[in-house]
Order: sequence, then C-alpha cells, then structure tokens
Amino acid sequence: MDGRGGTRARGRRGSRTAAPRGRGAPRSAARSPSRGRVAGESPSDATTRQAPRTDGPPARGGRPGRRAPTATALPAAGVEPPLTPRSRAPAARVPEASQKVPVVPDGAAAAPVAVPRPPPDTLRLREVLSRLSLGRKDVSEASKLVNLVVPHLFQTIRSRDGAFSSMEQYSAGSYYERVKISQPNEFDIMFVICVESLQLDESDDTGAYYYLTFKRNPKEKYFLKFLDEDGKLSAFKMLQALREIIKQEVKNFKNVEVTVTRKKAGSPAITLQIKNPPLDISVDIILTLKVQHSWPPSTQDGLKIEQWLGTKARRDFKFTALYLVAKQNKREKVLKGNTWRLSFSHIEKRMMENHGHSRTCCESHGSKCCRKGCLKLLKYLLEQLKMQYPKELEKFCSYHVKTALFHSCVMWPNDTDWILEDLDHCFQKCLEYFMECLQKSQLPHFFIPKYNLLSLQERASNHFLSRQISHQLNNRFPIFQESC
Repeated sequence: MDGRGGTRARGRRGSRTAAPRGRGAPRSAARSPSRGRVAGESPSDATTRQAPRTDGPPARGGRPGRRAPTATALPAAGVEPPLTPRSRAPAARVPEASQKVPVVPDGAAAAPVAVPRPPPDTLRLREVLSRLSLGRKDVSEASKLVNLVVPHLFQTIRSRDGAFSSMEQYSAGSYYERVKISQPNEFDIMFVICVESLQLDESDDTGAYYYLTFKRNPKEKYFLKFLDEDGKLSAFKMLQALREIIKQEVKNFKNVEVTVTRKKAGSPAITLQIKNPPLDISVDIILTLKVQHSWPPSTQDGLKIEQWLGTKARRDFKFTALYLVAKQNKREKVLKGNTWRLSFSHIEKRMMENHGHSRTCCESHGSKCCRKGCLKLLKYLLEQLKMQYPKELEKFCSYHVKTALFHSCVMWPNDTDWILEDLDHCFQKCLEYFMECLQKSQLPHFFIPKYNLLSLQERASNHFLSRQISHQLNNRFPIFQESC
C-alpha cells in the first residue's frame, strides 16, 4: 500500500513463494513433458523447449501484470477478431497471495475477486470511444438553441413570480461533465432557489428524502402559498407553478419551436422539446432548493474521497450548501408530493472536472487517464442493452454506472491505476465491480451510503443485467460491433 489506499506505482514486484525463473529457464520437471508437445517432437525436446511465459509481476491497480504475447487466440463464435496485428492472449487474472488488495470504502460493496476472462481489446474500445465523441458542429448548433431558449425562460420566470425572483441558473448533467455520448441532444439545467428559513425532517430511513418546513416568521413569505395542509413545503405545488409559467412562455418564441412534454410521474424535471431536425433537443429544467443547512447525518460516512481527491477537497465539498430537488418518495404509503430528495449533481460535476489524484491529470501538460473513457463505455453498454431488453432493464439508468465508477475511483485512487493505455483493463475492473453489486443487489449511494440504489425487490432484474454484462465481457462486446 502507498499510504493512500491504492497500490504502489509501476515497476514494484510482489513477493513470490519460489524464486522466479529466468527468461530462458525450463519449466519445472514436475510438469508433464507431454503437455503442450508439438507433434513429432520427443518428450525431452518438449521439456526443454521454452514455453511462452505466462506469469508476471503484479501491475498497478492491484491486478496481475500483462502477459507476453502468445499464439493468436481465436475469438468466440460469431465475434470478429480484434482489430490489431497481434492479439493478446486471454489473461487469467488470478490474484496471487502476495498481491496488494485495494481498500474498499465504508458502505461500498467489496471489489469482486477477479476470474479468468478474455480481456477486451484496447484498440477496439478506442474505436468505440471515438464513435461516441460529439461532433463539434452538432454541439455548436445544439448549444446555440439551448442558449437561445433557456436564458429567456429564466428571466421571464424570475419576473413573473416573487417566489422565483431570487432564482439562479446552474448547468448539470453529462453534457456539462463532458461525458455525454453519441448526440448532444439532452441537457440538464437546474433552476436553483435559495431559501434560508427551512428545516429538514427525514421522511424515511434511506437518508435521501426529506420534508421541509419553515421556521417561525420566515423571511420568504412568498413560499407560504406552497405549503400543504400539514404545513410542509409541497414539491408538487412548486413544480406545478413553475410548469404553468413555462407552458405559457414557450408559446411566445418566434424563431424556434419549443414545447413542454407531458409530465412524467415522479420526475423532478420539466422537460422542454426543442425542434431541431433530424434530432430534437431535450432540456430538463430541474427545480432545486438551495438550503443553508449542514449536511445531514446520513451523509457522514459518504464521499470517501480522501485517498482519491484529497482531504481538503472532501472538506470543501461538505461545507457547501445543501441542494434538494422536487422528487416524490415512492416508499410513502400515501403519495402527497411533499417530499424532497438530496441532490449532489453540482458536486459530481466538480468531481468529474477535477477527477485526478494529481492536479494536472488530463490537463494539456499532464498525463491522460481513462476514467471518463470508462464511464462513457459503461453508459454506452447499458444504453445498448436497454435497447435490446427495454422491459427487463427499465429500472436502470446512467446514474447506476456513474456511481459504480465513483466507487471504483475510490478503490483505485491513483492516476497510475487509470493510465490511458490500460483502457481495456480499467474498463474490465469497473465492470467486474458493477456486476458484483448487481449480484448482491447492493450499490450504495456515493454520498449517502445507507441508501441502496439497487432495490432488493428487483433481484431478478439485477441478476439479468449481470448475466448480460458477463456475456458481453466474455465475448469481447459483440454489442459494440452490432451497434456500428
């Protein structure tokens, strides 16, 4: 261990139970000489003939070292051979007793024990990533339309209703985190209202959902009209008021066609559809409350980023205000629409922007890592599987794989664990961790560890997704080739 929860840098060998053989040394005489014998050669020749070396020192990230190239392995039936002049032999990633084991954060599922699998092909994965990159022209056109519509709506809403007069506009989501894939057709915008006089009460034992009530003689008198019969601030009433203003205002746009889509049950967003043939642009406007309140006890053991991003970064994040979105808690027996859910999207954005253990990670003068590349591939894999199995995988979303990546970054905190050239191995270890979570139906929320993002009542769906991912991993991701 390097003292920061990760493994030591490249070049350190783990201890072995026997002295290592030299590169030209014969294998142990205890091994059957007939094994691997070439037709026509004698047992003695087979014994002395040097076999390809299959062992190696433990490499970075707590995984075994790479193998020397061997004879080209045939791909699974129906799978194209790797797009590389020489194929890497399938690596049997069986950990040695002397290997360093990555530290698992409190509340996170344990890292899975590696099993022998054919590794993905780096060149092929890079090809997939290049296809997922957003075109500059498409990005420019889409952002131009969004910047035409959203600021106008924002200013109109602030002037129409006193409750929204102090509202601020924040960008969030995958587009602004630069992990959006395929098309720049989805944007998340937070309309944030700062409220000082609120107090929080947990609505259940997850630590994620809260009732909000006002203290005596609140400064924000405008919000009293949004209270329900129990004196709780109604997320439903506030979201409905915001929705009505937006529906009226989008009719006034002359140069662009904007509509408000039908409300989705339980969604905290008001979704705009901007006409932009051949692909419309979707903008989620998320009503968010910013509360000057210390983080609740449920978050105390979350955000374990000390070894990854540093103690100071964690302290700075924890001192920021609390954000809550208008989200219905479906566990309630009577759905009144008066619950609010904690939101950390503003912090997740900062974590993705400054994602390295070192300050210079992925900067112009720094080393490049593959953390964002792994997240894009995880999202794309889930997206393609959901297209094939929409009913079975309906409950899963990109936030599941994003959370799995955050936990992986904590277990492997060093930048040397995520070298760009090791994209295949890094992607594989992220998938193995996520599959372990699916098999246990246990994926802790990164900020609220006791909040499980995988329902125990949905074990069948969790296991189904785990099997599908395992099939893709064992067959070198045929779904990536099918989606070309």
